Amino acid sequence: MDDLAEAARSGRRAAATDTGEQPRQGRRGAAADGDEQADGFGAFGATGASRPSGEQAEPATGSGTRKRRRTPRSDWQFPVLTEWGLRPDQQRLIVIIATVIGVVAGATGLVAVVSSLGDYTPERQANAAVLGPDAAFPVSYQGWSSPKLFASLADRSKDSRDLTEKEVFAQSELAVSKKLKLKLAAKRIDADCSAALWGTTLLEKVSDAGCLQAARGLYTSSDGRYVGQYTLLNLKDGQSAGELVESLKTLYRGGWARPLTSSKASFPAGGYSEGGGYALGHYVGLVWIGKTDGLDPTARDDFVSVTLALRGAEKSVYRRVVAITGPAS
Repeated sequence: MDDLAEAARSGRRAAATDTGEQPRQGRRGAAADGDEQADGFGAFGATGASRPSGEQAEPATGSGTRKRRRTPRSDWQFPVLTEWGLRPDQQRLIVIIATVIGVVAGATGLVAVVSSLGDYTPERQANAAVLGPDAAFPVSYQGWSSPKLFASLADRSKDSRDLTEKEVFAQSELAVSKKLKLKLAAKRIDADCSAALWGTTLLEKVSDAGCLQAARGLYTSSDGRYVGQYTLLNLKDGQSAGELVESLKTLYRGGWARPLTSSKASFPAGGYSEGGGYALGHYVGLVWIGKTDGLDPTARDDFVSVTLALRGAEKSVYRRVVAITGPAS
């Protein structure tokens, strides 16, 4: 009986072996080996499973495992630019360029705004109250230095004669064209230049420049469309004249010539007008042109021709050049 029982147990073990079963301890060992192998595949990525975005595997360490690190996202990545295929460094360059352009454009706009506010400086408003409600000022100004022709008039000591109304305003009409003329409506010469000018800074400058006379002539066009005034200042030397013309490029916003009054012509308050300054040896000529309706010039208006005609008052200065240098040969 014992022999038969033993034979039966041996048969069951053999059958279990034939069916591929293993003893419990062997199966546990295999499972452990399998888990370790799975862990090994996960570490090296041999199974082909996807790695989380932004993670990179570092080289294997001595223990045979790999560590993962996350690559930080660049601050210079913008969705639209990234879709266009631009790298972070390229995106950064584009942003810098755009910023510089914006700063330049903003600065340009700021300069334009500041310039447009020139008519509203505190000094201008204060002097407007002194000049009265009919006061008018040019909204733009250009200046020109003295030509070499007037070099002989650079020193007033060589041209000491005073200006006279008959000399400066010898012509009662100045021709703009065959049909259009400027007619003299009022004239005046002041020995005190502060009577012909306004603005604290401007008055200080002309005083330093030794201004002895200020001649003003007011004109109106024969068609009634234009009004103009020519002012001639008698300063001490050519350097002072050149400096005054140059300073008026910004100074005109707070100081200018006082307009003469006449029932025949006047600058409309708040209307558009243009100013210009010309150094002529030790003299400075100020040209002031506007429209009697106060409106901006249109394509039908020719301010250039009107300005050239108004400068006919400078003929007196040309005659003084001839008196010093003699007739041109």
